[in-house]
Amino acid sequence: MKHLMRLHAKPFTMIERGIKSIELRLYDEKRKAIRIGDEIEFINVTDKNQRLTCVVTNLYVFDSFKELYSKLPLLKCGYTEEDIATASHTDMEQYYTKEEQKEYGVVGIELQLTKEDI
Repeated sequence: MKHLMRLHAKPFTMIERGIKSIELRLYDEKRKAIRIGDEIEFINVTDKNQRLTCVVTNLYVFDSFKELYSKLPLLKCGYTEEDIATASHTDMEQYYTKEEQKEYGVVGIELQLTKEDI
């Protein structure tokens, strides 16, 4: 199955360059449909002509970003050596409220670029 997701320019570029391999999302109904082996086509929100396709290699489901941040390697989640020291689960609250996290849970979607996007 193929899924579509919009992505801001910075994480889009990080996935494209192989720096980021785990996308963090709310585990809502749309994300609960994702399975290992599915494809996700990411669309850059600042340039809708930029797209890349990844294969889902793993799914990590947690109750909250606080739990996710304590279990997953943050350098694979979009942080760099320069900003890892200040990484906090509260960074995700700009996208998802604590209430949404409590209602749905969260997911780390591990990705691998498809051959045509490498």
